[in-house]
Amino acid sequence: MWTKSHSIVTKEVSKEQMWRLFADVNNWHKWDNGIEFAKLEGNFEKGNFFTLRPKGGPNVKVELLETVENHRFLDVTKFPFAKMYDLHTFEDTIDGLKVTNTITVKGLLGFLWVKIVAQKIVDALPKDMQEQIKAAAQL
Repeated sequence: MWTKSHSIVTKEVSKEQMWRLFADVNNWHKWDNGIEFAKLEGNFEKGNFFTLRPKGGPNVKVELLETVENHRFLDVTKFPFAKMYDLHTFEDTIDGLKVTNTITVKGLLGFLWVKIVAQKIVDALPKDMQEQIKAAAQL
């Protein structure tokens, strides 16, 4: 198993704003430069799936495993012989909102998917999370 996290503490947004940003899957392309589109049919809730196309990549089906409004959500992407879990948490602290993104890869070929996909996502987290905060501040 491979796991990496990145956190930011900010006073620029609330957990409700961050939740609205992520729950609006069909508009992720407006603030995430790494994707061509994301499409969710139905509600942003456990058991639903959305499709995402990374720039230059194939469509990827993502399942929402857990959604706790304004607090956290967990999704999973299934690859051949591995799964990538993506956990987003929003926690109020004395210093502001702590936003954390944790990527975990499990499975027989996990090492391969870390190299192909997950490490690139983790490397981009500091910049991507700043962009998410900027976009959420507009909501």
